[in-house]
Amino acid sequence: MPKNSYPKINIALIIIVWSLLYLYSYPMHWEAIQQYWPISITMMFGSIIAGATSEGGGAIAFPIFTKVLQIPPQDAKVFSLAIQSLGMSAATLTILSMKIPVLWSAIFWTSIGGILGLSIGLHIAHFISPEFIRMLFTMMAISLAINLAFLQADFQKNYHTITNITAKEASIFIVTGITGGLLSGLVGSGIDMVCFTVLVLLFRINVTIATPTSVVLMAIHSFFGILIQVFTLEGINSQVQDYWFAAAPIVIIGAPLGAFLCTKMKNQHIRYLLISLISLELCSSLWLLKFNITLIIFSSALLIFFSSLMLYMHKSNAYV
Repeated sequence: MPKNSYPKINIALIIIVWSLLYLYSYPMHWEAIQQYWPISITMMFGSIIAGATSEGGGAIAFPIFTKVLQIPPQDAKVFSLAIQSLGMSAATLTILSMKIPVLWSAIFWTSIGGILGLSIGLHIAHFISPEFIRMLFTMMAISLAINLAFLQADFQKNYHTITNITAKEASIFIVTGITGGLLSGLVGSGIDMVCFTVLVLLFRINVTIATPTSVVLMAIHSFFGILIQVFTLEGINSQVQDYWFAAAPIVIIGAPLGAFLCTKMKNQHIRYLLISLISLELCSSLWLLKFNITLIIFSSALLIFFSSLMLYMHKSNAYV
């Protein structure tokens, strides 16, 4: 692969997207950036994180949007899916153009369950309290951070591929997809982190392989999430469109940049970055959410459940 194929592909994509934005929305896009500049700044960091780790941009955007910027959770979720469908797709093009290895078999089987879970999550989100949805994601992330913190540098084997996908492995990935898709339907992201967790803890896949795999997976499900939102639900309102216009010129650069930076980071660096981000996620939830006894019990039960499940995968030798 020519060394300059990465910048050529992504510069061309940036020019195309910016040109389409200009033609479609002039002069609204400049007004959107001026009016919603906090969203542009949020996604400046969120898009880089999304491309470089298994945390989608929605994982950064959702808590800031709902608690700091006071944006309704439903709008924040739809925005997360919409902007990730652009940013993660751009990051995926970077991954493909640089021939960064990903596990296509895991992506295929996880997507079968993921689209089903995504559809269910999008349709039931209205019936669940935003605080409970937020803590569902936070507790799962904290459980992952705890396990990552105790991983040894060589963690048993650190495989770079899954050599044999039988009915058992396919079933594991389908269940992974349903679980992660459900979470993505509720908060706008999550299937990437769930798949990353299973790949790293259960299948012992190297973090530098599991991360781009999760990015490609989130790109696929963000796209399908928006299709479901547009054709089976209430669509995308004008407010979310303005948010999208304010963030799109940013994420088209940030997400591919994050994917590129991921190739320059070592296994332990990605782990430490994830642990730091998840710690910030926990702090923001503790600071911004209003806890009552029901939410405390719910969060504690989730933490015990997710930690036990991840500890089981961590200790399992089934794929060593």
